[in-house]
Amino acid sequence: MTLTFLIHQSKAFWRSKNTGKSVVMRVVMATLILYLLLNVLVVAFFLDRILKKTNPGQDILYSFNSYILYYFLMDLLLRFQMQELPTLSVRPYLHLRIKKNQLINYLSLTSLWTTFNLTPILLSLPLLIKVVLPEHGPTQFWSLLVSIIGLTLSNHFFSLWIKRKVNLNAIWMLIFFGTLILFVSLDFYFKLFSISALSAGLFNSILKNPLYCLIYLLIALVVYIINYRYLKSNLYLEELHTADTSHKSSTEIPYLNRFGKAGDLVANELKLILRNKRPRSVITMSLMFMFYGLIFYTNPTFSGYSGIVFCGMFMTGIFIINYGQFMFSWQSAHFDGILVSKVSAMDFFRSKFLLFTFFSSICFLLTIPYVYFGWKVLIVHFIMFIWNLGVNTLLVLYFANQNYRRIDLSKGATFNWEGVGASQWILSIPLLLAPFVIYYPLNLLGYPEAGLALIAVIGLIFMISREFWLNKLVKRFQEKRYLIAEGFRNK
Repeated sequence: MTLTFLIHQSKAFWRSKNTGKSVVMRVVMATLILYLLLNVLVVAFFLDRILKKTNPGQDILYSFNSYILYYFLMDLLLRFQMQELPTLSVRPYLHLRIKKNQLINYLSLTSLWTTFNLTPILLSLPLLIKVVLPEHGPTQFWSLLVSIIGLTLSNHFFSLWIKRKVNLNAIWMLIFFGTLILFVSLDFYFKLFSISALSAGLFNSILKNPLYCLIYLLIALVVYIINYRYLKSNLYLEELHTADTSHKSSTEIPYLNRFGKAGDLVANELKLILRNKRPRSVITMSLMFMFYGLIFYTNPTFSGYSGIVFCGMFMTGIFIINYGQFMFSWQSAHFDGILVSKVSAMDFFRSKFLLFTFFSSICFLLTIPYVYFGWKVLIVHFIMFIWNLGVNTLLVLYFANQNYRRIDLSKGATFNWEGVGASQWILSIPLLLAPFVIYYPLNLLGYPEAGLALIAVIGLIFMISREFWLNKLVKRFQEKRYLIAEGFRNK
C-alpha cells in the first residue's frame, strides 16, 4: 500500500499544472541541500582537530560526548522552525477499505527523508571511525552510532508531534519554548546543573556498557508510538482536524472588543497566523530573535549605543519587519472577499496598526530582562520600540501597496520564496538604515544621547500624526486595490 501511495503522489506531481515550476524549485533545493551536506562532511572530517583546538588538554571523545545533548537541543529547535510536516491528501482514501494504520505508516515513513536525519550521522560518523573504532573497538563504535540514531529518531518524531499540537493550540508553542529556555537558564545562568557534564556522563557510560544504547532506541520507539496514536486519533477528511468547532477559539480576546471592527479583524488575523504554517513561522522566528541581544551584549566590543540601537530595533520590531513585508499577501487567498465586504479600508488599516502594536509590545516586554546589562539598554529598547510603532509600521504598510504577489499560507517558510519580490528588498533599505541616518551624524559629533533623543522624538511625532498618514495610506490603497487583487489572482 505504501508503494501505491507513492505512485499516486508521483502522478499527482507530474500531472499538476505547476509541474515545471515545481521541478525547477526541487532542483534548486536539491543543489542547496547537497552543498550543505558537503559542508557538514568537511566539518565532520576535521571534527577531531576542531575539538582538540577548542578543548586543549581534554580527551577528544570526552569533548565530543559532552556536546551531543547540546547538538540535539539545537537540532530540536531548528526542526520546530524548519522541518515540514509530511502531507498526504487522505480524502480520496478514507471512504475506501484502507486502514488508517496504512495511511499513518506512509506518513511516518515518508517523513524520515529529511536532511535533519542525515546530518547528525554524517557529522559523527568520521570521528567515530577515526577515534572510537581503533581505540575502543567495533562494539563501542556501533553502540555510540545506534545511540545517535536513536536520538535523531526521537527528535524527528517529537518535532512532528509538537508541531501538530501547536497547530491545534498555540499554548503548546509557549510550553515548548518555555521548557527549552528553562533548561538553558538552569545551565548557563543559575548553574544548577551542566548539560555538558550530563551529556558526557551519559555517552561515556555507553563505552563501558554498550547495551545502554538500547535505551535511546526505546525512547525513539516511545516517541514514535505517541506520534502514531496522535495521528490515528486525529486523521480526518483533512490531514488533521484543526479544532472542535463547539469550543471557543484561543484567539477570542475580550480586550480586542473595545476596538470595534478593527479588533474583530485583528482576532481573525490572529486565527490566520496560528492556523497556517507560513505566518506561524514568523511568530517562531520573532521569539528566537529575543535571544539576539545575548550575541551582542555579552561581547565587550559592542558596548556602545550603536549595537544597542541595532538590537533594539530588531528585537522590538522583528514582527513588524518579518510579517509586515508580506502585507497584504497574507490575505491574498480571500482578498477579493475583503474588497466586496462591508469592511472599510480605514478599519482594515487600523487593524494592521493594532496588530503591530500588540506584537511589538509583547516583544518589548520580553526584552526587559536585558536591563541586566544596564539601564541604558532598556532605555534604548524603549526608544526603538517607539520608532518601530511610529515609523516602521508606516513604512511596511506603504510598501504593502506595491506588493502584488500571493502567498500559499499552508506552505512552510523554509527555502520558500513565494511572495518575495522587489518591494521586499527595497523595503529593507529604509527599515534598516533610517534610524542610523539620524543617529550617526550626532554620534560623530560626540552627542550620541542627542541622536537617541531625536529618534524618539521622530517616532513620537509619527505616532501622534498617525491619523494623517493613515488617510494617505487608505487613499493610495483605494487607487491600487484592483491591481493588488489582480496580482493575487495569478497563481
